[in-house]
Formats: sequence, C-alpha cells, structure tokens
Amino acid sequence: MKTLEVSGAGFRPYQVAVGSGLLATAAQRIAPFAKGRVAVISDQTVAGLYADALLDGLRGTGAETTLVAVPPGESSKSFGQLEQVMDDLLAFGLDRRDLVVALGGGVVGDLAGLAAALYMRGIDFVQIPTTLLAQVDSSVGGKTAIDTPRGKNMVGAFHQPRLVLADIDALSTLPAKQVRSGWAEVLKHGLICDAPFFDWLAGEGAGGARGDPASLEHAVVRSVEIKSAIVGEDEKEAGKRALLNLGHTFGHAIEAELGFEEAALAHGEAVALGCALAFRFSAREGLCTDDDARRVEAVLKAAGLPTRLSEAGQFDADRLLALMAGDKKAEGGALTLVLARAIGDAFVAKGVAAEPVRAFLRDEGAT
Repeated sequence: MKTLEVSGAGFRPYQVAVGSGLLATAAQRIAPFAKGRVAVISDQTVAGLYADALLDGLRGTGAETTLVAVPPGESSKSFGQLEQVMDDLLAFGLDRRDLVVALGGGVVGDLAGLAAALYMRGIDFVQIPTTLLAQVDSSVGGKTAIDTPRGKNMVGAFHQPRLVLADIDALSTLPAKQVRSGWAEVLKHGLICDAPFFDWLAGEGAGGARGDPASLEHAVVRSVEIKSAIVGEDEKEAGKRALLNLGHTFGHAIEAELGFEEAALAHGEAVALGCALAFRFSAREGLCTDDDARRVEAVLKAAGLPTRLSEAGQFDADRLLALMAGDKKAEGGALTLVLARAIGDAFVAKGVAAEPVRAFLRDEGAT
C-alpha cells in the first residue's frame, strides 16, 4: 500500500491510500472522521457487493449508520436524484459533525460529494472509489457535480474529501469496458505532463488496460501523484488545473450528443476519443508533429479505446461546436481547448477560433 498526501493553500490536507485490502479495513480508517452518524451513499450494484461489510464495520466502531442507494449510471447525476439524497440525509438526521461516505464510481462520488458540499452548507465526506476512472480522477481534487440536459457536470461545487481509499482489489469486479474507460484517464495523465509515464503505459504497463493488478496499482499511484500536484497548485481551475481537461471539451460534447448513455460511450471512452481529436487538431495547426498524433492514436487503439468519431456515431459539426462553446471552460462563448506541443507537453489554448475547429470536425467525419 502507498499513501499520498493532497495539499494546497485553499484546503485541508488529506491522504489518498492506494493498495489491496483497503475495503476490509475501511471502517477503522474512516473512524477518526466519524464523530456521530455516517451516511454511506452508493449505487445499487456496488452496495450489493460492499455495503453490508462496510456498514457492519462502521457500527463496530460505534457509529450510527444508514445506506442511501441510488440507481446505477450517469442518470443519477441529476437534480431529482440530488434532491432525493438530500431528503434521505435530512430524514436520517445528519448534522454538521456527521459524515458522508461515497462508495462507488465517479457518479456516486460526484453526487455524494455535492450532497455533502450543500448539506448544512458543507459537511465532511470520504471517498471510497471502486472504479479505475474514479480512483485516478474524480475521487481526488474536490470536484463534485451533477449533469443537466445542457451539459455534463454543469452544476457543482469544489468540496475536498477528508480521505480517499482506493482499493485495487475492487477493480477485479469491473467489466472490461469500465477498466478501459479508466485507463483512458490514466493515459491522459501521461499525455499532459509525463512522457516517460506514457511510454511505460504503452509498453511494460500496458497490461493494466486488461486488468493486471500490479500495473493497475502503479498506474493509480502515478496518476494520483500527477493529479494531486496539479490540484495543490490550482484547486479551483484558475490556471494549471485546466490541463486535466485534455480530451474533455471534445469528449463532453460527444457525450452530450449521445445523451450521456454509458452503454453507447463510457466517459473514459469519450475522453480517449477527445484526446485523439485534440492531438490531431494540434498536429493540423502545426503545434505538434503528425508522428505524435499517430502514436497517441495507436496507443489508445491498442488499449481498445475509440479514436475516430465514426466509432461513436454520426455527428453534426455545428452541433458539436455549439456544445463545445457552451462548455464550462469556455469564456465569453470563445472556445478553450487543451492542446499539445508534444506527448507530455499539453497547454491551455484560450480564444480558439471556431472556423478551424468546424472544418476539422467535418474532415473527421462530422457532417
């Protein structure tokens, strides 16, 4: 097991533990933060696997507990589900001393984190991410949000957890599609700022995309190191943290057009496709080499991830462009994209002209 610290000027430091067997000892690790009642928020699938043991363990520490189980899937990141969760927490009688525990993937972490941020203007919460994507991305950094029909993660708050427990053993129960989805976010970290890490992921560590536990543990640790360093410098995305959105402006627009249907395109798959598009657009604009763009595409393909629009469906270029202009990273309606000078050297490009992006999308197969 490895323990990493996330710290920054604007929030209390907290630890991220990565390793095997953490779910078995989760109650004891959570106990220092559980001063009274504990509400465990999970989805119905994950709750069936892990909730009983966690609740029994918490009760053994003297905590009064309840389980709030929501339907699995992106549709739970909604105003209606948030309202139901908040009502359940009120009915349980949580007060400001009490604790919320998010047990599940990124949907649960985002929903539970936002509920904790809003409840009585903010109570403590702990993240126990059970998917690869959540372990390397959404559980660290304090971003919490729900979706709206106009876009993904458009309503939310920054609310840092008190503790994150990333149990590698939990990943063994994931469908292959979810492992690949999380692997896309791992690859993204290398593409942003660590070319040697990307090389390792493309070579010796490539087994992680197929569920190899040792490769997964190293990949999670390095991803958390990269993300925590960026979050520590820029908690609220005023500058450097925007780099973590590589692939997301393209990807979120594609997800929105597909109605956020995970069965059609998982979030990490959309990020992978977005990264491929970002590198090809960067090459087209003379920012990086064609060789880098081709290599990124090849590594993503080798991991079983999509790299072309046609693999996700049929899209209208103007519609995608409008969604990208409405992205929360846009300013004054102008596009903000994360582009690349090379593998491991991404940068934030503000005020990107719409016409070159429209022409690029059409050349990529959008109508």
